[in-house]
Amino acid sequence: MLYWAMVFLVVALLAAFFGFSGIAGTAAGFAQILFIIFIILFIVSLVLNRRGSRGRGPHI
Repeated sequence: MLYWAMVFLVVALLAAFFGFSGIAGTAAGFAQILFIIFIILFIVSLVLNRRGSRGRGPHI
């Protein structure tokens, strides 16, 4: 899931670059949506990672 969050981050940054520089006006809104999705996926992956590692002991 962290992989998809990173993919969304890259796509959102690219869309923001093109949208905020005036190349594509609609890309700015797309970048905002992707940024929100990235934040949500990032938080979910952090919560699931923390919950999944409880009680398993140290990872060597």
